[in-house]
Amino acid sequence: MKLSNKLTLITSAVMMILISGCSSQPKPLYNYEDYSDSYYHYKKNAGEQSALEYKQNLEKAIDNAKDSSSGRVAPGLYADLGYTYLKSGNNQKAIEYFTKEKTIYPESAHFMDRMIQKIHAQEGDKK
Repeated sequence: MKLSNKLTLITSAVMMILISGCSSQPKPLYNYEDYSDSYYHYKKNAGEQSALEYKQNLEKAIDNAKDSSSGRVAPGLYADLGYTYLKSGNNQKAIEYFTKEKTIYPESAHFMDRMIQKIHAQEGDKK
């Protein structure tokens, strides 16, 4: 085999390796969807519509968490969704999401337990 044929073969092999290495992007550790943009919009334009869009975006990020490399919901998303339910008066849903947050991320248990206790205290005051 001639030297020029060997060089062509080696060059082709190197190019194939480089092209195949660049073709796949690694999955992100967590899938946040449009969390950052929707949070900014929610805070800047406070209102029912932006709150609804924010809640829907949180739910979408949670639903699509399986698409991340960790396969888990990002830290704080369950807690944030629980807080949106708390603000809208749905205490049971808030407790549900606070419990999910502390189950997946035990380091948040102290804070989530405090939030749940406050909900129970408020419900006790209403009775």
